[in-house]
Amino acid sequence: MSDDTAVLTPQKPAPEPPDGQGYAPRHDNVSGHTVTSGMPVVQPGAASPFGPGAPGDGPGPHTPPKLPEPVSPPPASSAKAPRKKGRNKLVLLAAAVVVAVGGLYGAGLLMNRTDVPKGTTVLGVDIGGTTRDGAVRKLDEAFDDRVGKELKLSVGGKTVTLDPDNAGLQFDMDATADAAAKSDYNPVSVIGSLFGNHRVVAPDMPVDEEKLHAALQSAAGRSGSVTEGTIKFENGKAVPVYGKAGRGIDLAKSTAAVEQAYRTQVETGSAGTVDVPTTTRQPTISNAEVDRVLKDFAQPAMSAKAIVQTDAAHSIPFGSLSLPKILGFKAVDGKLVETYDLKALKEAYGTTFDGVQIETATGKRDVLPQDVVSALRKALRGKTPAERTAVIDTTPN
Repeated sequence: MSDDTAVLTPQKPAPEPPDGQGYAPRHDNVSGHTVTSGMPVVQPGAASPFGPGAPGDGPGPHTPPKLPEPVSPPPASSAKAPRKKGRNKLVLLAAAVVVAVGGLYGAGLLMNRTDVPKGTTVLGVDIGGTTRDGAVRKLDEAFDDRVGKELKLSVGGKTVTLDPDNAGLQFDMDATADAAAKSDYNPVSVIGSLFGNHRVVAPDMPVDEEKLHAALQSAAGRSGSVTEGTIKFENGKAVPVYGKAGRGIDLAKSTAAVEQAYRTQVETGSAGTVDVPTTTRQPTISNAEVDRVLKDFAQPAMSAKAIVQTDAAHSIPFGSLSLPKILGFKAVDGKLVETYDLKALKEAYGTTFDGVQIETATGKRDVLPQDVVSALRKALRGKTPAERTAVIDTTPN
């Protein structure tokens, strides 16, 4: 032990010899109480600062140091769960999927560098993997013999035909190719093209409804039971024909039916006979309108010959034999309007105006049937012989 330890640790006094061995009891023997001699011993007492329980800085009873209490391990539920190895595998798998999808997408873009992506179809015809012009050629080869094919319509039990061109029905192949040539960057479409997936492009098939309605009404006139008011020429006289109600084409429903039939015919080559919906219809020309036109135009037109000329040497009369072949009427917005058959008119005047020239701003030209019609229209309304002679002006201002 070191000196410091001896000072801090109290020593037990040595036992005193028993009485009668020649040693008197002594209480001033310092060496018996302390390790270091020469220091006076202070007797314990009440007044001593070293007495029992007295405060001081002297050594006290030895107290063993208190050991730290053992730390209890945390409950199992609060301990951090060890990382599962499965999570790492899932992350790696997800990363691998992303890389694979990205690679497929890039490959799809490289494979579809043409104007029209591979796998593009129109009405079942594959036009993919080519240029825009190439797509037009493919469409033309596939559908050219179908787009102008006449449709068969059943109206009131009678079959009539409808010309698509005259009815405003068409297949715009250029516009369809333009739509097909637009790039599609949708990952599903791009990747799907590598595995044979198809991209369907709808055909551009615009409809001129005004022309279609006119064509349907004309078809109904040939087969429907409605009788329109008009005027006929019989035995050199104008005769009124009053209209009658009957079954006629339902334009709203018929339009949709014919449009669908035309699409089917283009797609498959045949649409069969289209049953056109009909409805009860009234004539558009009233009896009063027939009477008005009869009085104002038809009867005066047939009252006497009408003469058309450029000069005395070039003149032609129109009368009861030629006029019934030339004149006609059509219904326009509830009104009767006269019409002129240019072919019949040309046959009627023949070579009458051969060699006659009409001066125009761009030069001279021959007399045309339209020039004769303009003059005849005035002559037919005349009441006197002078009024019933019309002159074609060959030097108009």
